[in-house]
Amino acid sequence: MITIKRHVIILFVIGFLAALFSVQSEAKELSAQPRPVVVHPVKNDVSRELRNIKPIPPSPGAEVREIPLHPLDKPKGPKAPLIEDRIMDPVVQDWPVEVTMPSTIRNFEGVSNVNGVLPPDTNGDVGPNHYIQMVNLSFAIWDKSGNLLYGPANNNTLWSGFGGLCETSNDGDPIVLYDHLADRWIMSQFALNFYTDFHQCIAVSQTGDPTGAWYRYDFLISNSKMNDYPKIGVWPDGYYMAVNQFTNIGWGGQGVVAFERDKMLLGLPAQMVYFDLYALDSNLGGMLPSDLDGAALPPVNSPNYFVQFDDNAWGYSPDQLQIWEFHVDWATPANSTFTGPALLATAPFDSNMCGYNRNCIPQPGTARRVDALSDRLMYRLQYRNFGTHESLVTNHTVDVGADHAGIRWYEIQDPGGVPSIYQQGTYSPDANHRWMGSAAMDSAGNMALGFSASSTALFPSIRYTGRLASDPPGTMPQGEAVLKAGGGSQTHSASRWGDYSMMAVDPTDDCTFWYTTEYYSVTSSAGWRTRIGSFMFPSCTGDPIAIAGDVTINGAPLIGAGVVLKNTQTTMTRNTTTDTNGAYQFHPVDPGTYKITIKKVKVVGTATVSGNLQVHEIPSAGNAVKLKNVSTGATLSTTTDASGNYSFAGVPSGKYKIIINNVVP
Repeated sequence: MITIKRHVIILFVIGFLAALFSVQSEAKELSAQPRPVVVHPVKNDVSRELRNIKPIPPSPGAEVREIPLHPLDKPKGPKAPLIEDRIMDPVVQDWPVEVTMPSTIRNFEGVSNVNGVLPPDTNGDVGPNHYIQMVNLSFAIWDKSGNLLYGPANNNTLWSGFGGLCETSNDGDPIVLYDHLADRWIMSQFALNFYTDFHQCIAVSQTGDPTGAWYRYDFLISNSKMNDYPKIGVWPDGYYMAVNQFTNIGWGGQGVVAFERDKMLLGLPAQMVYFDLYALDSNLGGMLPSDLDGAALPPVNSPNYFVQFDDNAWGYSPDQLQIWEFHVDWATPANSTFTGPALLATAPFDSNMCGYNRNCIPQPGTARRVDALSDRLMYRLQYRNFGTHESLVTNHTVDVGADHAGIRWYEIQDPGGVPSIYQQGTYSPDANHRWMGSAAMDSAGNMALGFSASSTALFPSIRYTGRLASDPPGTMPQGEAVLKAGGGSQTHSASRWGDYSMMAVDPTDDCTFWYTTEYYSVTSSAGWRTRIGSFMFPSCTGDPIAIAGDVTINGAPLIGAGVVLKNTQTTMTRNTTTDTNGAYQFHPVDPGTYKITIKKVKVVGTATVSGNLQVHEIPSAGNAVKLKNVSTGATLSTTTDASGNYSFAGVPSGKYKIIINNVVP
């Protein structure tokens, strides 16, 4: 059963247990639908350009400080806990594979333990030109070649001069995401004042350059419940967040939040809609919001999907995934709803690693073991719309036998229709333990899974595996690659590891995976380091075959697979991709006139372009049709000049593919 997480709270044991039993006895009587609470920011402003803000230097203390996070407690109820079914996992992949994963393209050091804390909370994302990593309690910015541009700096550097807890505290549990729909960055961490003020600090970059100015927000989540372990997802109508909540006596239930993305992209006062789900079901916890990848948007008015898993070990439900829907109404926020769940029965699994004891995953040369954190889904819950179907991808750690850690992964299809688990598998090909995973799909439907691997003979290392879309469902048969081999074990008594990692997909080609997590170069108490690496499957490529040249739309260059473009008439951005035929696609299109410039096209040493432009509208079914003006029904015309500049006018809103072909050799 989903369990309940505790934070660093000093409690009298008797009172704490009494509170928990009270919580569970009341849960069956409380079934009211949750009501939305509408909140405005405590404060918002715009920062100076980050490149001109002096980084607050990390300052480790005399001793390593544990950023507290306890595994979620098992709920107490009328039914006695069941002994785990020690049966063979029916979907375990326990056979080695000979095919090897692609090697890394980029592979460089991330932020190390500059603050003297455990654990790292490693996560990072990639944009057209940058990679940003956040850890507890610092961040850094690189270009995509691995050159450090800013930091490491304390996370609250971003709120310098802002005032309030966001500026004065540096509490961690950070998340960084690239919003590819708008060419913006989001960085966030919580700010805590026990037990009266629990805030979420969110910053949205003013442009696609993260070293520029930022729109900064301070949202008060609650005056009584701590917003622990926040996880955020990008969606067209909002930034969505899940939090595990705690009161001064213990568990406070699941909280879910939506932030008004459209206003935050402009730096305007933005609303927040919050649901406290404790009264709905006090056992809910550990949810993840869906996070959009790819060029195709969800269907119009799609909710954001929240998912958690449930384990039958504690007698309340069969092993299952639960899918919830968050519909936000920014015009009338009080009409927002959080509904569900849709219940998806999974293949049986055992999430109880070492009795949920942190001292679990073995390491060489020490009796100290590290935390498997097997009680919740691991970040992210990636969403992708393939046109023919929608997919959600996620994972969690399971026991494949005798406290041997493997990774259960899922692809859920059509969450907005009749959701189903299209495929699932447990990756455990040998005697090594694998845990702390993160999974994602590229635009071709290939999947990558990054994780930590360890045993008594293997120092904790960073590895990754994957599957092609054409591989048999439920398998990761593309072998296993080492992103960074560990050189030591962790000996700190806290046994902390994680608490999360992140697999991202490069928005410029929608093919390249970027993964980051922790490792140790030498055995030490808490000398963790992090690594950042990228790789891609050769079958997914955004590079044009026939054209290696400069294509611009309104003067914005397409480099390789394309870059994010802006309409010269409005502030709306559009994403541009290309396929193996050299076809460039951009969307959404604002009504207006656009100029497409094709120049310096290099094909076998020539620069000749002849009759090679088509513009097609792509309907939801995915079939290309000739572009027509929706208001007049007339086919749009395309013109060119002597310099090879093409232009077309009167483009209605929609998604279009520019096909450049028939280049004269």
